[in-house]
Amino acid sequence: MENTTIKDIVKACGGRLLSGDENKVIRNFSIDSRSGDEDSIFVPIIGERVDAHRFIEGALAINGATFTSEHDQPLEGPAGQKPWVRVDDTVDAMQKVGTWYRNRMNLPVVAVTGSVGKTTTREMISTVLASQKRVFQTRGNQNSQIGVPLTLSQISSQDQLAVLEIGMSERGQIEKLTTMIRPNIAVVTLIGVSHIAQLKTQENICLEKMDIVKGLQEDGQVFLNGDDHFLAPYKEKLSYPVWLYGLGDHCDYRAENISVKKGKTYFDFLYEDKRLPVELSSLGEHNVRNALAGLGIAHRMGLDLDKAALALKDFSGQRLKILYTDRCTLIDDTYNASPDSMKASAKVLSDMEDVRGRRVAGLADMLELGDKEKEYHYQVGSYLAGLRLDEVVLYGDLAREIERGIKDHNKTMAVRWFEDRESMKDYLMESICPEDVLLLKGSNGMKLSEIVSALTAK
Repeated sequence: MENTTIKDIVKACGGRLLSGDENKVIRNFSIDSRSGDEDSIFVPIIGERVDAHRFIEGALAINGATFTSEHDQPLEGPAGQKPWVRVDDTVDAMQKVGTWYRNRMNLPVVAVTGSVGKTTTREMISTVLASQKRVFQTRGNQNSQIGVPLTLSQISSQDQLAVLEIGMSERGQIEKLTTMIRPNIAVVTLIGVSHIAQLKTQENICLEKMDIVKGLQEDGQVFLNGDDHFLAPYKEKLSYPVWLYGLGDHCDYRAENISVKKGKTYFDFLYEDKRLPVELSSLGEHNVRNALAGLGIAHRMGLDLDKAALALKDFSGQRLKILYTDRCTLIDDTYNASPDSMKASAKVLSDMEDVRGRRVAGLADMLELGDKEKEYHYQVGSYLAGLRLDEVVLYGDLAREIERGIKDHNKTMAVRWFEDRESMKDYLMESICPEDVLLLKGSNGMKLSEIVSALTAK
């Protein structure tokens, strides 16, 4: 935070200063009592297991000030001489300060949410816009009730645009975050089944994600994945201008002539009566859609689209990674998994050209999918049955349903299931060949990253 004092913080959050200098400058929030500095204010968070108020004294040995919701007077000693700001709720106070600071910065903000692809979409939008503007974007996965105010506090007066990611874990959180951010442009990537255990239906997930428009500024715009049947109808429902991006003819920004060559994706970007060739250093139709969102936003902002498209040539996202090893070509997508992302990754493998060996998909359980988890795994298997895959290797109890879905729809595709990860690893280490392409994907809890480590070890 720039030019922010304790007095500003007290006013922004409606708190009360119990001690210390109201003119002390604060530049950061600290949510870890072991980190921060004299320019940080400690935010003691009350968690399910630990109340961080017990660490305030130690935190003030490092940090310059603290919030508290449990003290009416500061502790005695050196810690008590520093600013203590009394509030009703420390997280709410941090959010109010984050909102105040965002409003003071007063720069255009693009907010991105969705069940799948929001991180890569946010990164791609940022890459496109950064071709001509100084762009601040969410760092890491700071997209939560705590992460968003931390992110807002890091915006500087040098930044010309911000691209921020919004996540959720239960109903009502998107509205709270978008109200904090007050975006000029809202983007929704896809309605999948992440968090369906909490929200029960995809219709409820869609309602939650579309709450992003509740924080839009009056002249705001909305970008929606026009290929998603939950999202496309909102073009006629919202009072804001809505732009659809995707592969369908009904989309305002769309792609044609998609091809994959030597680890790159090529397509034509169509908008209005214009056509622009694009080279993308990422694979998959889902990443083409992500690129369309970025290019569409650049167009609406009046940026040079040739420069914007050129920036995508060197884009490299954090998620799906292609590793060229002595054992095989490895597609490492082990960060996490949902039905939509698993289908998308498998299609990347299926669509790859110039594969001299076999296309092998190594997949594991997708976790936290609620009551219909078996059905979702079966649906993935049914989808895989129609792809160009030479073998599917599985492990995990739920992955049995992927196997069943494949066998019910494709009697000839080779499928192997293993009870544990070690057996799967041993089989892949023995059977995979240098000319093969292997995809590894599953939920984080299935730890397929350990197989990646084994395959890439020298």
